[in-house]
Amino acid sequence: MSAPVTVFGPDFPFAYDDWVAHPAGLGQLPADKMGAEVAIIGAGVSGLVSALELMKLGLRPVVYETGRIGGRLRSEEFPNAQGIVAELGGMRFPVSATTFNHYVNLLGLQTRPFPNPLTEAAGSTVIDLAGERHYAESADDLPEIFREVSAAWQEALESQAHFVELQQAIRDRDSVRIKALWDPLVHEWDDRTFYDFIATAPSFKKLGFRHREIFGQVGFGSGGWDSDFRNSMLEILRVVLTDCDNDQQLIVGGAEQLPRGLWEYQPDKLQHWPKGTSLSSLHGGATRSGVAKIVRNSDGTIGVIDQYENYRSYAAVIATCQSWLLTTGIDTDESLFSHADWMALDRTSYMQSSKTFVMVDRPFWKEKDPKTNQHRMSMTLTDRLTRGTYLFDNGEGNPAVICLTYTWMADALKMLPLSVERRVELSLKALGHIYPEVDIRSHIVGKPITISWEDDENFLGAFKGALPGHYRYNRRMYTHFYQRDMAPAQRGIFIAGDDVSWTPGWAEGAVQTALNAVWGVVDHLGGDCVADNPGPGDQFETLNPITLV
Repeated sequence: MSAPVTVFGPDFPFAYDDWVAHPAGLGQLPADKMGAEVAIIGAGVSGLVSALELMKLGLRPVVYETGRIGGRLRSEEFPNAQGIVAELGGMRFPVSATTFNHYVNLLGLQTRPFPNPLTEAAGSTVIDLAGERHYAESADDLPEIFREVSAAWQEALESQAHFVELQQAIRDRDSVRIKALWDPLVHEWDDRTFYDFIATAPSFKKLGFRHREIFGQVGFGSGGWDSDFRNSMLEILRVVLTDCDNDQQLIVGGAEQLPRGLWEYQPDKLQHWPKGTSLSSLHGGATRSGVAKIVRNSDGTIGVIDQYENYRSYAAVIATCQSWLLTTGIDTDESLFSHADWMALDRTSYMQSSKTFVMVDRPFWKEKDPKTNQHRMSMTLTDRLTRGTYLFDNGEGNPAVICLTYTWMADALKMLPLSVERRVELSLKALGHIYPEVDIRSHIVGKPITISWEDDENFLGAFKGALPGHYRYNRRMYTHFYQRDMAPAQRGIFIAGDDVSWTPGWAEGAVQTALNAVWGVVDHLGGDCVADNPGPGDQFETLNPITLV
């Protein structure tokens, strides 16, 4: 049987899942560093993974958070309905995200298949384009033009990107072969948009614009792709190569359970700290306030000042906040980063995103119309305002949830100035054209929930979407954890988070960069990894992402 596809590279093919699961642990520190404080800015999944792993090594993480624990794993509970949540941030997690899933399994969280279009979990899917409605319980139920689009996409990937061979190298974890195939693509495609790839691929050119339009509107995997058409094709290729857009799971009860669980988790194996220690117990049950200022002290340590002007000095700092906040939200000493790194941090391009949810009395969509034998409502992809509508069944006897609309970029900006009530009304109107016989409104209970991530001062967008020419910026941010060649004035502060990773928008990237930062802190403090479990920095010279001049 062939090995599964995992998020192994392709830019830096290091086995993070093996490293973090190794019984020898992630490293060891000098005795005089035990109990030393390290600041963690941000209590999202990246911040809490790095904090947990540093605590296990004997350090004392001090977590700062200006909002709530969870970051963009935010599960908002509907009022008066315990355990019924709207997933405002990350809500679908690929099976291939094996390092992220290490922590899901560590906490014993329950998962189940996410109801993506044309999956068994969705039950049925409706594609509504140009006023024409198509009902399908499998891809075979769709008109031939949709199969032509799917075939053109697969042919384009294989003919232009050695897709099958490269994905097999990822399955085999053959880092040499991965880099031999991937690195030339970086050279060739750094300036290439996703749309250029589609528009110039022979398999699409011979079919014409309508097929490209359909691909953009409904796509394959989790839905339409046109919101990403401006982005670098390298970014998209990473996603499909590592199966991030395929075979996805949801976390039952809400994804926010993961970061909150890490906060309370009591590891079995701890250095320095007594059994029963957790991040929560080290903090007296609460994170510290948000960070207002970061400075370099004269003795080489780093000073962190919170929003109430409380000052503490640290041997090292990990910043997992959105990269723009280091200039817009936190007064950060300019000398802490090189000018090239500041350029990368400030040039990061973020995607807008909006979601609106309602709670309904029951999963009424599972009932079938006796006239058509079709579900009353389905997972829906459309060119109307809603774009993507998802249906969540919370089990017998519980209210169900509908994500009325999940949109990106320009479609999300259309929602930005609108109240939640107006967003619901517009969504119901759009869905009314698709399901004229279904009175969705009669099933709604409780108050709706919505979010626009770009309107939150702590996030300023949903996640990074690298543009053509951004590879160099991405490389600077991702490799920032390896500081042995840096000027002393720039050492000791590390960046992490999904926007630092090669796979923005996926929690796996947040976890992998958190582990990079853990290695960086250990190395900075004079520690190292055990010989039979080398870390990402130990293999950096071999796996180093290609440099573009």
